[in-house]
Amino acid sequence: MNLNAPPASASAGPNAAVERHLLDTVATDPAAASPAEIMHAVAQVAREHLSRRWVATDRADRAARARRVYYLSMEFLIGRTLSNALAAVGLTGEMAAAAKAHANTLEDLTATEADAALGNGGLGRLAACFLDSMATVELPSYGYGIRYEFGMFKQSIVGGRQVEHPDPWLEDGTPWEFPRTGVSYPVRFGGWVEPGAHGSSGSIWRHAGEVNAKAYDMVIPGHGTPRVSTLRLWKAAAPSQIDLHAFNTGDYARAAEFKNQYENISWVLYPNDSTPAGRELRLRQEYFFTSASIQDILARHLAEHGRLTNLAEKVAIHLNDTHPAIGVAELMRLLVDEHAFGWAGAWALTQKVFSYTNHTLMPEALETWPVSLMQHVLPRHLEIIFRINSEFLAAAAKLRPGDNEFMRSLSLIEERGERRVRMAHLSIVGSHKVNGVSALHSELLVQTIFANFAALWPERFTNMTNGVTPRRWLAQANTGLASLIDSTIGDGWRLHLDQLIGLREHAANADFRNAFLAVKQANKLRLAEHIRAHTGVPVDATSLFDVQVKRIHEYKRQLLNVLQVVARYQAMLADPDADWVPRTVIFAGKAASSYVSAKAVIQLIHDVGTVINTDARLRGRLKLVFVPNYGVSVAEVIMPGADLSEQISTAGTEASGTGNMKLALNGALTIGTDDGANVEIRQQVGDDNIFIFGLSTAQVAAQRAAGYQPLRIYEENPRLKAVLDAIAGGRFSEDEPGRYRALVDSLLWGGDHYMLLADFDSYVAAQSRVDALYRDPQAWARKAIANVAGMGFFSSDRTIREYARDVWGLAAKA
Repeated sequence: MNLNAPPASASAGPNAAVERHLLDTVATDPAAASPAEIMHAVAQVAREHLSRRWVATDRADRAARARRVYYLSMEFLIGRTLSNALAAVGLTGEMAAAAKAHANTLEDLTATEADAALGNGGLGRLAACFLDSMATVELPSYGYGIRYEFGMFKQSIVGGRQVEHPDPWLEDGTPWEFPRTGVSYPVRFGGWVEPGAHGSSGSIWRHAGEVNAKAYDMVIPGHGTPRVSTLRLWKAAAPSQIDLHAFNTGDYARAAEFKNQYENISWVLYPNDSTPAGRELRLRQEYFFTSASIQDILARHLAEHGRLTNLAEKVAIHLNDTHPAIGVAELMRLLVDEHAFGWAGAWALTQKVFSYTNHTLMPEALETWPVSLMQHVLPRHLEIIFRINSEFLAAAAKLRPGDNEFMRSLSLIEERGERRVRMAHLSIVGSHKVNGVSALHSELLVQTIFANFAALWPERFTNMTNGVTPRRWLAQANTGLASLIDSTIGDGWRLHLDQLIGLREHAANADFRNAFLAVKQANKLRLAEHIRAHTGVPVDATSLFDVQVKRIHEYKRQLLNVLQVVARYQAMLADPDADWVPRTVIFAGKAASSYVSAKAVIQLIHDVGTVINTDARLRGRLKLVFVPNYGVSVAEVIMPGADLSEQISTAGTEASGTGNMKLALNGALTIGTDDGANVEIRQQVGDDNIFIFGLSTAQVAAQRAAGYQPLRIYEENPRLKAVLDAIAGGRFSEDEPGRYRALVDSLLWGGDHYMLLADFDSYVAAQSRVDALYRDPQAWARKAIANVAGMGFFSSDRTIREYARDVWGLAAKA
């Protein structure tokens, strides 16, 4: 069969193919089809092409006995698939024509597709960008994750408060997944461990429960290539469906109890871990998808090679953060207990196979599990971790004999207080490469939290600065700007983003600047309509659109942004006739369901916005809005319309960030600290084209060492004092004056851990520089164009080529 030939339906014309699927697949009258039904039919046309590409890719990789990379991630935030799939297979124009034949636009159809609820924030979006790039640079590759039925949650704002709802993105089915009926693996929990045969390194795990992991595949197409990558997601299925006896006796709850007990593993991303049951479910989730994935990898390898001794030659397994870190112990278990490897041989293979990306510099954010919980859920894995730790520490002790503090810092077990397994330490010891995700982050990793590991293995640590896919975040999200760039420097930037540097010379051209500003204004009008539709707040699309969109977390300092908005509000009331630059401040993002402080910040944004947006004295020159349910599709509306990108984390806390890259790629100027990838953005776009403020990483450390005193800053700064007093005193919460007392107390009396008060004045001054530049649209356009032109380095294609070369040992297409 010629898999390179187009599907038979292609020769009949685009609309005929769509109508055939409306009849034969969707089973509806083409003349009466709804936009959602037409979307499913169009998706089926694309799916025919993707299926052929998937089979051809798999056939070629099996024939070549290819070395593959397997990317394990708790999240894959892929968003909607239709537009990306059509672009990849070259059907965008034809399907737009087919949609028009049915009195729709392609945008009407894509709007009916649910975002795939497979992630939450930057971790999942990075993984999605990476799969796109793996396919595009032609790496044999799989992503592995969980097929969440209800996502993390769908967010609504009710009375200013975040309310979480299930996100049933699969309730109407999705045309993009392929159930793999014959691919299922047992995943076991609990029980006890017995010694194996005499002289064997293996043990016998007498488990107490078992769930089946069933495979569902999604095809991730490459661009400019017929190759694809595979995203394999696991659904938990109970071995027996219901207790029929209990059902027949009327005990319907007990009839489904066993089924729910196991299948809830794949219901929700990041279940609330404030309860013991929630913490256990999280550990089960992590082990569930990691075990199924590694079993699948070994099965594929054995089918192609017949032996596991050459596993490291053909398999690279990458841990995206520590959620799949238990895979180190699981691979050891499978090799030693089920495939009769000796311990030393299994450990040598394991270290060669695994690599690990760290995503945080904050010790409190590094994942650990209580030893007691792991003993209860995964007793055999705990045994393996103890042995790995014992042998590792014995080797390390020879280098620093008698240095107990050195040994404590390296141990896989935290012994102070409740004994806990340190998953980042397990990842480092079990991997041959460990990387950070920006130059600053990687430097700080080896200087701070992992300094002693770096002293042992300096060659193990490296940097891989993050990137984003230009296909999703410029070509798809910002068609107006993409078309302008195409007509100016050609369309090669989609596969070679460094070609954007060619825009730099056009920044001096007034016609190009005006065209650039016209595209931005059209995107702002679209964003303004989205804001009105989803918040009820009308905003001025000619005002400066000041955007902070990311998960809500104290270190990301949304609260600092609110403080400067209140300061601006108070200044405007003090001098209402001054020539204030109109500004719309736009927030979006989700707070973890158990994160009380983050939820309080969301409510504060709402309450401050309610006061500001209804104050007639401002004459509409300042608005504050919170856009609900932030995700990929919402981001695709916000990012093209942003003028200013808020990247204001405390220096030394943000590993990289990718929202900063997406916003700059879409022509937003960055206001931020010299943190994460902001440092490299500044280097690429130039110091004059970015607004940097605040303490540096070294200055943050110095202030903390000297004894940081936020209360003194408050007492000596009248502007800051007025802001905090207004918030704490109930100016924005008259129905409950003490609502934000705890938030303010955390700054004044709780140590202001993320140093908002230290950076406040510098931040306000930087915002004044923003205002001054925005008054001159042509000068603003020059700097915005310089940002787009400087973003070539931040393609995920470049990042993946570096991973392939320096970490995974694979050859990528140039």
